[in-house]
Amino acid sequence: MGRTMPEAISILAATAATIGFFHTLFGPDHYLPFIVLGKARSWSVSKTMWITFLCGLGHVLSSVVLGLLGVAFGMALGRLEAFEAFRGNLAARALIIFGFTYCVWGIHRAFKSHSHGHSHPHGTVGAVTPWVLFTIFVLGPCEPLIPLVMYPAAEHSISGTVIVAGVFSVVTVATMMTVVLVSIWGISLVKLGVVERFSHALAGAAICLSGLAIELLGL
Repeated sequence: MGRTMPEAISILAATAATIGFFHTLFGPDHYLPFIVLGKARSWSVSKTMWITFLCGLGHVLSSVVLGLLGVAFGMALGRLEAFEAFRGNLAARALIIFGFTYCVWGIHRAFKSHSHGHSHPHGTVGAVTPWVLFTIFVLGPCEPLIPLVMYPAAEHSISGTVIVAGVFSVVTVATMMTVVLVSIWGISLVKLGVVERFSHALAGAAICLSGLAIELLGL
């Protein structure tokens, strides 16, 4: 006997919550950039959390919009997933480039401040960093979301589509923020000492490695 639409939506919502949680938890690119940059740039907890929230929101909404447009224009699931994979590759490479560039800048800054005996303001780099992160996260896809929202959307269940997409989005963003918050607390207990001046370089290296993990390991 086939399931009714409410039953199917309940199952999809539970699946969306589970996938959203584990997809985020096992994807270091979802939280590592905020943790390391927050530490390196001395962002307040509230600023770090706001940046994490906005980037996470942009991350999930871009896939929601793409999925709905796909249904509206009758695109096949395979084509949407191929486009999401393409976006994922772009986002991974953007993370690698951003992380590597930031690491090089951090090394230069560390030695320059050491030779001068004092630090310089972050200037333009500090101003654009959150926007770079936001752009990368909007570009990056939530691959598991597309097939989840396609079924209720294809069945013309607007409420079902909203519920499934909403559950996935809330769980994903909440998991990102929880991991970031717990990590901020943990890092606050660690004293870097003489390594402190290389915090920007280390942050860039960590971001670059998270991008490489996506590119090479498919995380």
